[in-house]
Amino acid sequence: MIQDVKTKQLKVIPDARGRLMEVLRNDDDIFGEFGQVYITTTLPDVVKAWHFHKCQTDNFACVQGTIQVALFDARKDSPTFGELNEFVIGVHRPMLISVPPGVYHGWKCVGLDEAIIVNIPSKPYNYKDPDEHRLDWDDPSIPYDWTKRNG
Repeated sequence: MIQDVKTKQLKVIPDARGRLMEVLRNDDDIFGEFGQVYITTTLPDVVKAWHFHKCQTDNFACVQGTIQVALFDARKDSPTFGELNEFVIGVHRPMLISVPPGVYHGWKCVGLDEAIIVNIPSKPYNYKDPDEHRLDWDDPSIPYDWTKRNG
């Protein structure tokens, strides 16, 4: 696991009316600070990558559909510099992923339907000076292949 990346298995509590799933609580070990909450979606076979933040931590969970998540440690002073992590998360594998500053991240919707992702970053989005540092989804400096894995 890339240093400072954390995950939390999420528990779904169903009943006769539907289901409930807590994503992040301020008393979780994984919680640092709160900036905002937003929802983003990704259409099937679309890749949303790569980006990292200098100041904020992203905490996200896929609450509908399925996404293939990839992380790349670009922090030169990190003991896990250059390492990749991959996760498949979504409605059938509910998980929160916490991505620290300096770690590139992105995902691909690998389900048949639009994926819905809840993100709880540690800082609010700054419209005048965004903490967004991007590379193209297929940038060769990150050795990752977004091809769907068939077994």
